[in-house]
Amino acid sequence: MDTKAVIDALGALANDHRLAVYRMLVQAGHGGLSAGVIAERLGIPPSSLSFHTQALVRSGLATQHRVSRQLIYTADFTVMNKLLGYLSENCCQGDTERCQPAQKGMTRPQIVQKEENMA
Repeated sequence: MDTKAVIDALGALANDHRLAVYRMLVQAGHGGLSAGVIAERLGIPPSSLSFHTQALVRSGLATQHRVSRQLIYTADFTVMNKLLGYLSENCCQGDTERCQPAQKGMTRPQIVQKEENMA
């Protein structure tokens, strides 16, 4: 992934509404969600939602397709994984044990303590 694409993707996620939309799309999986469902769940007016979803589509993090009269948005998992790979490719000087994702619910001090205990 080139630097411009990384910056575009991170820029698209640097907004609370877009981040919430993207997380919702990731959770929905390959089936995606309609614009109406997203707007209803997040309480975002349709015009604002369109602005935010287009930023995600332009960055490559999401795709859009039409089913009848509905717009369906889906997270592009290939791009997501490339972004995560770019961000973590040199993690922990190659010590992959230390680069595992944090367990849900753990705070940063708990993670650091766990890492120190592993050493």
